[in-house]
Amino acid sequence: MHPAFSVIFLTTLIGAAQGLFLALFSTQLYSELNILPDVTESNFYGLGAVISLLLLIGGLIASFFHLGHPERAWRAAAMWRTSWLSREAIALPTMMAAVFAYGVIHLGGFDSVAFTNGVNINLSTSLFVGIFGVVATFALFICTAMIYACIKFLQEWSSPLTVINYILFGMASGFTLATVLSSYFGLVDHTVFLGNWAIILTIAVLLTRSASLYRNSRIKFKSTVESAIGIRHNTIRQVSQGAMGGSFNTREYFHGKTASFLKSIKYIFMVLVFPIPLILLFSAIDSADTGVLAAAFIIQYVGLLAERWFFFAQANHPQNIYYQTV
Repeated sequence: MHPAFSVIFLTTLIGAAQGLFLALFSTQLYSELNILPDVTESNFYGLGAVISLLLLIGGLIASFFHLGHPERAWRAAAMWRTSWLSREAIALPTMMAAVFAYGVIHLGGFDSVAFTNGVNINLSTSLFVGIFGVVATFALFICTAMIYACIKFLQEWSSPLTVINYILFGMASGFTLATVLSSYFGLVDHTVFLGNWAIILTIAVLLTRSASLYRNSRIKFKSTVESAIGIRHNTIRQVSQGAMGGSFNTREYFHGKTASFLKSIKYIFMVLVFPIPLILLFSAIDSADTGVLAAAFIIQYVGLLAERWFFFAQANHPQNIYYQTV
């Protein structure tokens, strides 16, 4: 498939935003259960919500560049009963609303105790708003991933690993960003907590993405030249696509790059997303070095852009069998 940079930025930006919000909620839950120190006075949650919301808005803006008629974008939600794209169009603003409310409560000082056991546990109103946000976050993860995983004839995408990888990539990048934010505020305990989870999630997605790469390298494609043109013969060889130049099909359903270029992108993202950020995280979480942790996030995000490009480019549309010679 031809990777659209608008969709690449959409999926990576909102993935980081979703992971960041999950990290904020996790630390608040641990704090209110007295496992981590209370940091409500530091605006850590409020600023984190602002950053998450800005990333979501950035992803939403990026998505408009992929639309032929942006003024009709509101129609995307009309087919929510059958379309994962429509469900994503509903889940994204729902999550944005939840993150906005979560941020307003913290930044505006509107938080209050919503539940207490009278001893040592006091659960705040913002935490229950966060629960709604977590549900919306995972709904958005699933909707975004299923847009691609539900396409049966694109065998590279049609796998549960697609959904798993979308969730884990977003969580890994979001927890890394949250680690940077906590170190900026000087929250050592939170930096260690979030940094360790960022490491765990990055290792987890290394395993699942490696599994999907291995799976895709061994796919036996159902479509052949014979099935593409509807002729049963063992010695069919295509020498021309039947037209002098390119077409919509050859531009939109094929990336146009060489096999060596595709392989180089795979090696690039495997290095940038996994070993380098892991080394930087291991070396900096105990000292809460904001500069090193920020470098880990930036390098990982650049790697995610390459990974997402590769994800789209690797999908081999069956029509490319018919248009294989240009």
